[in-house]
Amino acid sequence: MHELAEQSSQMDSTTIAVGRTSATVKGGRRFSFGALVVVGDRRGKVGFGYGKSNEVPNAVEKAQKYAKRSLVSIPMIGTTIPHEVEGTFSASKVRLIPAAPGTGVVAGGTVRSILEIAGVTDCLTKCYGSTNKTNTVKAVFDALKRLRTADQVAALRGVKMESTRIESLIEKGKRYMPVSTGEKARGPVNTIGQERRGGRGGRGGPGGGRGGRGPRGGQGGEGGSAGGGSGASEGAAPQGA
Repeated sequence: MHELAEQSSQMDSTTIAVGRTSATVKGGRRFSFGALVVVGDRRGKVGFGYGKSNEVPNAVEKAQKYAKRSLVSIPMIGTTIPHEVEGTFSASKVRLIPAAPGTGVVAGGTVRSILEIAGVTDCLTKCYGSTNKTNTVKAVFDALKRLRTADQVAALRGVKMESTRIESLIEKGKRYMPVSTGEKARGPVNTIGQERRGGRGGRGGPGGGRGGRGPRGGQGGEGGSAGGGSGASEGAAPQGA
């Protein structure tokens, strides 16, 4: 009992949608609220629930209680899912594709909330058909329930399986991930244009910037007076002739 209470306290919850319905009665309109909530521990366990009440907080509380009753465990390889999977519900279809470390969750708001609260931080997704939030949530959970690890498949078939392609790609992607949390992921360095800027000596380049401009009233004034003098002598010659 103590373990269940401790596990329940560690759960995080996310409200996917809150809907309002109204019923016309003799005294006016009676409003009712429905909440769709997803809970998870960010370590592979996630569930969803739908609750209704006359107040929004009560509806959310009911939905959280129902979601904690329907928790499912999803297999993971590192920070992603073990293989590509597709789930359907009604007119909604959701495809989940494993991704290399550092990719992130490429998904819409509904699917992103479910995967992040489940602990999946690297995944590619695509939704087909209806984008109704309730149908999308149920389609995602249908896909998560279909996930199997290589060890589980090998035990069911009674064969020995080697490393999968997804596992090899994940191990290859870990080489580019930072060792410490403050370090950024390594990637190719762009050196295009550095040599061209350095040889030309543009602004801020290795060759130095352009020289500063001189005072406006200095050399410019002397040049103007010299030009004016030459113009006056040329104009005086025809009069003397």
